[in-house]
Amino acid sequence: VQLQAFGGGLVQAGGSLRLSCAAAGRVYTVDALGWYRQSPVTQRTFVASVITGGFANYADSMKGRFTVSRDDAKNMVYLQMDSLKPEDTAVYYCNALTRDGSHYWGRGTLVTVSS
Repeated sequence: VQLQAFGGGLVQAGGSLRLSCAAAGRVYTVDALGWYRQSPVTQRTFVASVITGGFANYADSMKGRFTVSRDDAKNMVYLQMDSLKPEDTAVYYCNALTRDGSHYWGRGTLVTVSS
């Protein structure tokens, strides 16, 4: 499975940004699509994911601010980020989890939130 994320950039605190990720290859093996993030001071941490059928899961600090969605017809997963905070600054990685438990990663996209 190949993943390509895009949509990062610079935004002011309180603003919004939408990340997109295109999946290709053996997409039919994918169960969950989602996002992780990593900053210079944190390890890569879970942000949100959505499984086939649409059930979404979020890290506690993102609930109510971030919305993850997927379009299986287009093999896309999205992350709508609202009410952004400076601490949301990180490189965001698209992730695919296949039914056999394998993880696939895209190249990250940088999100910078200025105060």
